[in-house]
Amino acid sequence: MLLAQLITSYIAAAGFGIIFNAPRHALIQCGMVGMFGWVVYYILVEQGLDVVPATIFGSMLVAILSQICAKIFKTPIIIFNVSGIIPLVPGGLAYDAMRKFVEDDYFLAVQLSAKVMLLAGAIAIGLMFSEVVNQLLKKTFAWLRLE
Repeated sequence: MLLAQLITSYIAAAGFGIIFNAPRHALIQCGMVGMFGWVVYYILVEQGLDVVPATIFGSMLVAILSQICAKIFKTPIIIFNVSGIIPLVPGGLAYDAMRKFVEDDYFLAVQLSAKVMLLAGAIAIGLMFSEVVNQLLKKTFAWLRLE
């Protein structure tokens, strides 16, 4: 089961890299970043962690790997971030929420919509937290070199 998760998340992330016109030499890295982010999410959920913290940890890993890939391959970080975060985006859940609104099942629709908003916020928090830690590390190392 984990192998299927690895393969499908890699294909999804690399495929969105193609759609977003990522450079050819970066497509493999885009797929790997998305795959690792999804695997962290999947393993944490399988271990019983709620989906919101699992999404935060998955998106943090995506952001960290994107920063590493951007430095190594001298490519803008946004290329790896956007395509790598795609497997974590709750698109299917958003679709279900909209479908429930159309079917006049407002009770379930509001629940699903709230969950979509929490997951979207978790993705943003994970990306932002990783960037803050990266900036703090850069400033700390720069400060240590001056001292």
